[in-house]
Amino acid sequence: MTSPSYLVPKPVGDLLARLPAYPGSLLFVGGLNLALTRHLASDVTPLLVGKKLRLRVTDAQWAFDFEWRKDRFVASQNRGAADLTIAASAYDFMLLARRQEDPDTLFFSRRLAMEGDTELGLLVKNSLDAIEAPLVTLESFKPSRVFASLKARFTPA
Repeated sequence: MTSPSYLVPKPVGDLLARLPAYPGSLLFVGGLNLALTRHLASDVTPLLVGKKLRLRVTDAQWAFDFEWRKDRFVASQNRGAADLTIAASAYDFMLLARRQEDPDTLFFSRRLAMEGDTELGLLVKNSLDAIEAPLVTLESFKPSRVFASLKARFTPA
């Protein structure tokens, strides 16, 4: 179990739960694309097309809905069940992203849950395991890097 000192305080989680989900999903996929997209194997992305994914941050009472389209993740307003929901505390997600904890360890200690399409869950887990570098570094979120990525994304080809 996650140490209570590493959980988002309940009043903060209650406040976050009141925020609309879609803007949060937009911000989440922006960071996800910066950190992850370039690392995904080309044989993985076609298997993600049309799949509704949800990342649920249990202690923050927040969920991010997204899917893969063309060459990147996009936010979605998924009002129904997702094909795959991955749930953990904010702290445990950060440990996973920084490669400081193994997903199997978190799963078997019941700190990480996957619900839905088992095959899709294994695809996601194995794809993330195949990436050597930590997924989240402060370098990825430097303003100059974020603005360069946004400029490249919105500049007509």
